Amino acid sequence: MVSLKINLPFTRDLIISFIKEESEKIGLKKGIIAISSGIDSTLVSFLSTLSLGKENLVLVNMPYGKLGEKGKEDSIKIASELGVPLEIIDIKNIVDSYFKEDVDKIRKGNFMARVRMAIVFDISKRENGFVIGCSNKSELLVGYSTWYGDMAASILPIGDLYKTQVWELAKFVGVPDYVLKKVPSAELWEGQTDEGEMGITYNELDQILYLLVDKRMKIQDIVKEGFDIEKVKKVKKMVINSHFKRRLPPIPKISDRTVGIDYLYFRDYKNYD
Repeated sequence: MVSLKINLPFTRDLIISFIKEESEKIGLKKGIIAISSGIDSTLVSFLSTLSLGKENLVLVNMPYGKLGEKGKEDSIKIASELGVPLEIIDIKNIVDSYFKEDVDKIRKGNFMARVRMAIVFDISKRENGFVIGCSNKSELLVGYSTWYGDMAASILPIGDLYKTQVWELAKFVGVPDYVLKKVPSAELWEGQTDEGEMGITYNELDQILYLLVDKRMKIQDIVKEGFDIEKVKKVKKMVINSHFKRRLPPIPKISDRTVGIDYLYFRDYKNYD
């Protein structure tokens, strides 16, 4: 068993400081969060409230008709507990007006995720704010999220925490039990669960990812730690196949300095000339 224990007070305080500092760098006080009432968006809402204050947050829940009914009910309870304003926008009419015929569930799910993010970014413009994303490290590494959908954000406060660490921190900061005990699901179709769709539990996934990515171990060495070789190969394949999601789209080099190739300043670079 690989230990992924984190220093909880340190991690909480670091993320709270990070959100505040990024708000100051961006120059916008108000944060907008798409909340599903799952563990990730609830934890980010708790930490952002501690960082920016409830007066500087807007939560947005976007169910697809009855599919997101439970998430909507729980989002109302979370927003009430935090004292943060909540907007509820049902995306069913938007999605159904686009698809005139039945399509596969992955295509429709991706579209739903992108509609949600388009709405959140529109609200951020209305509120003169920035979008606080909720992707965690496990999702980012295996690509279990929609490119330019739920991956799109101004900042990702829990982007360096594995899912199992998200649970640990959420419990520490007081996220309620009805959220902690939820089975992780993006609620893109009836009966969907993260672990069922990926074919591996988060507990196994996080340990394998940690050894592959953080410790840079080879497949045969990870297998010696007691993990099934087929699962290790599968996780590595997911990491490799989703790498394009973590990069800018390829650009052909034509000029002296090309974005993403040799024009590589930090995001908050400023020219003081």
